[in-house]
Amino acid sequence: MLLSESESENKFNLTPQPENSMQAKNTTPAKSNSAILATNLSKHVLDVTNKVGTNKIEILNDLNLQVAQGESVAIVGSSGSGKSTLLALLAGLDVPSSGAVEVAGQPFSTLDEDARAAMRGAQMGFVFQSFQLLPTMTALENVMLPMQLANRKDAKQMAMATLEKVGLAERLQHYPKQLSGGEQQRVAIARAFAPQPAILFADEPTGNLDIATGERIIDLLFSLNQQANTTLILVTHDVQLAQRCRRTLTLFNGALQHEALQHGQLSAI
Repeated sequence: MLLSESESENKFNLTPQPENSMQAKNTTPAKSNSAILATNLSKHVLDVTNKVGTNKIEILNDLNLQVAQGESVAIVGSSGSGKSTLLALLAGLDVPSSGAVEVAGQPFSTLDEDARAAMRGAQMGFVFQSFQLLPTMTALENVMLPMQLANRKDAKQMAMATLEKVGLAERLQHYPKQLSGGEQQRVAIARAFAPQPAILFADEPTGNLDIATGERIIDLLFSLNQQANTTLILVTHDVQLAQRCRRTLTLFNGALQHEALQHGQLSAI
């Protein structure tokens, strides 16, 4: 399921937009050396619960977005605004109803699932609120897995080093059921970091962590972004986390409304 439960249930329960708020135009971005380029992106689903007829529910509407290589971008918005749907489309986990997504200047959303999966494996890392760890594998094996699938000879070395960075050097041989929720999320974060992806997608990456661990993970996220020139795109309700990004984009009713830059200025998209 690509939409979170809260987004599916609350799609039309958004807080009305004030009349004097900024209404930004989703102008088509110019092509450049972008990590991610979304053009005229729309997504709708059919409401089959309507007994009278079938209605089309608009989730995203004619959205344009450009993310530069090495940039950090936070996507915020109320429940039901389409944040998780946008993340899924940018990552190729879902396909748009119309419009297109390019990754590093190459067509992405128009590829078939196998081709999108291959590109994800080669260029992308993921961190979600749900840990998605394999229960029959140890922490070390879970982190090694994506690199082993890519035939990386340094899989074990990179996995051990990254687990140490997230504070789990003593938990390498523990299985998920032997770890706390916070520890499981740190394993998932290490799994995303270890292959050194070009693009890292994060959906509420610190949502299940205590404050101290969350702050450490935030530091790791931005260390990766800055040192490895990794592009970071995250969905969050954490204002402090969003402010660490170079840009904060707000979604309202399936459209990008405004952009907050790191120095506090607000500008239309």
